[in-house]
Amino acid sequence: MTSWYLPWFLCSAALLLVSGMPTPEIFDLGLDLFEGDIILDEIQERNAIIGERYRWPHTIPYVLDDSLEMNARGVILKAFERYRLKSCIDFKPWSGEPNYISVFKGNGCWSSVGKQLTGIQELSIGEGCDKIATVQHEFLHALGFWHEQSRSDRNDYVSIIWNRIISGKERNFDFYDDQVIDSMNVPYDYSSVMHYGKTAFGNGSEPTIVTRVPDFMDVIGQRMDFSDSDVLKLNQLYNCSSSLSFMESCDFELGNVCGMIQSSADSADWQRLSEVSEGLESDHSNMGRCRGSGFFMHFNSSSVNEGATAILESRILYPKRGFQCLQFFLYNSGSEDDQLNIYIREYSTAHLSRTLTLVEQIKDIPSGSWQLYHVTLNATNKFRVVFEGVRGAGASLGGLSIDDINLSETRCPHHVWHIRNFTQLIGSPNGSFYSPPFYSSKGYAFQIYLNLDSLPKIGMYFHLISGANDDHLEWPCPWQQVTITILDQTPDIRQRMSKQQSLTTDPFLTIDNGNYFWDRPSKVGAQVIFPNGTQFQRGRGRGFPNFMSQEMLKSRDFIKGDDVYILLTVEDISHLNTQNDPLPTLNVNDLCTSFRCENDGICILQNGKAECRCRSGDDWWYMGERCEKRGSTRDTIVIATSSTAAVFALMLIITLVSVYCTRKKYRKEPSSRTVNTIMENQYAL
Repeated sequence: MTSWYLPWFLCSAALLLVSGMPTPEIFDLGLDLFEGDIILDEIQERNAIIGERYRWPHTIPYVLDDSLEMNARGVILKAFERYRLKSCIDFKPWSGEPNYISVFKGNGCWSSVGKQLTGIQELSIGEGCDKIATVQHEFLHALGFWHEQSRSDRNDYVSIIWNRIISGKERNFDFYDDQVIDSMNVPYDYSSVMHYGKTAFGNGSEPTIVTRVPDFMDVIGQRMDFSDSDVLKLNQLYNCSSSLSFMESCDFELGNVCGMIQSSADSADWQRLSEVSEGLESDHSNMGRCRGSGFFMHFNSSSVNEGATAILESRILYPKRGFQCLQFFLYNSGSEDDQLNIYIREYSTAHLSRTLTLVEQIKDIPSGSWQLYHVTLNATNKFRVVFEGVRGAGASLGGLSIDDINLSETRCPHHVWHIRNFTQLIGSPNGSFYSPPFYSSKGYAFQIYLNLDSLPKIGMYFHLISGANDDHLEWPCPWQQVTITILDQTPDIRQRMSKQQSLTTDPFLTIDNGNYFWDRPSKVGAQVIFPNGTQFQRGRGRGFPNFMSQEMLKSRDFIKGDDVYILLTVEDISHLNTQNDPLPTLNVNDLCTSFRCENDGICILQNGKAECRCRSGDDWWYMGERCEKRGSTRDTIVIATSSTAAVFALMLIITLVSVYCTRKKYRKEPSSRTVNTIMENQYAL
């Protein structure tokens, strides 16, 4: 994982953006959909949410149909991870169970409510539905949930403006008494992922739903993540007492510091504080709200000598999946040479032996602000996470502080783009800019373009750029799924509602001139210059012109201490391609772009590879892989004559040596026989 800071790489530039406009979640494509995205079954009759027969087991079998787009496949699997993080609901590939969910590409996004007991139960993730919160929404239907505004008490919280609804769509706004829909004693939730937006099924631009509390007009219809109430109701309905992949969250607000322990083998202790006199005025949890109201753990490096350590260990944790992501915020008010080491202490089953393994050393920690870090762990036995602060060589007036620790059995993001002083960028001349360059796990170089010039919409785009590995990569870039997340910095990972969008590089996608969109940037990109003067090529951008609204960004904890964190992951999902379509075959010019023939040789395509055909004359020619060597008839004659002479001389030498050795042998033979006879007589004694 790498982290970059905006001031190092601030640049504003014009951009040719190639992207489709966002598609609304609800489609009207001729299906008889109840409440826009619900399929009614005759057996169900509007009361599926009530009755145990409509509950799925905690592990739900599923099939991803061949009709699904590649990006949708990856997004569905990411949505499953959100269920695992926040509930006890799991998903597994179908292996013959009598009832299962088949996810396919239908007309729009829709699902039945609850388990239908029909064997195969279809759930559609159609074109434009490949957004993680949309997938979460449809699976909540399948698990037994109706829309929030269908509750019996909805008129206490919202008003339906009937004359603004498209004619014939009024039934989508019906509501039902508590004999049909069980609200599970949870208050009405404006922020539910199951709530309609304010203009749903409108015949114009005016709202069809008006919240009785005006502040919630731009909240209803959010498609970021489960709300707290969504999670509460899901866990109540399925009797979940814990989450599958969640392990620990600690903001140090309670005096027991989440069961963490101090080590006796160090030089100092970590202290639970609410502020540090030199620089740190607030914990991360409550930053921007109440000064000195929250707590964090602090290692005072100013009070100890160089090399001194302070060790803080978590409680014992029990892994299930064999991989974990540790996330925490770190503040350096001490020396620039202070460092933080992360270990895991694993125990054997019998708790008799334990192994301490260094996982990561965090050095060169910026000072003056909280910094976000991710560390990948791979514990398979019960273990503790160990934080070791180390006093560096330089002068220190403070130390190291940690806060808002989260540990889950999920994958860490690959990169973090940390943007400071974010609100100052909105509306400024430098309000739209590129990220620093990053590399994917496969070696593709890329940048993210953040567009703040089209407010209230905030755009986000992905660009491939020329990089050090381009000669060794596949082009056009095949099936790399890009996931961009603006982090909700709420302390507990289970309560976060981060905004996430994904796109996938389709190697078959072409542009107007016939070139492949995701081809090598040196071929299809434009030349640009980094701020340090380095030239490179940047391909066209593709992404989301309305990644999120400005109002949404200001909600929750997306901006904290005027810092915004954008998490980036680019992963290969080619294994999800069930069609096994061959990648586009490049023509001769494509393959010969990086294959140069010397001495006027000509590059041709032979068995799918670039080869050189070399020039030749009556008594000369070029040869070698790239025609780099020259030959001639004269050279051949000289070589042949020289070879003949060399062979004759060698044979003469061999003959003379053979004659000499033979004569020498016969001269020594009698004495040899005498020696042999004496030896035999000695053995006979």
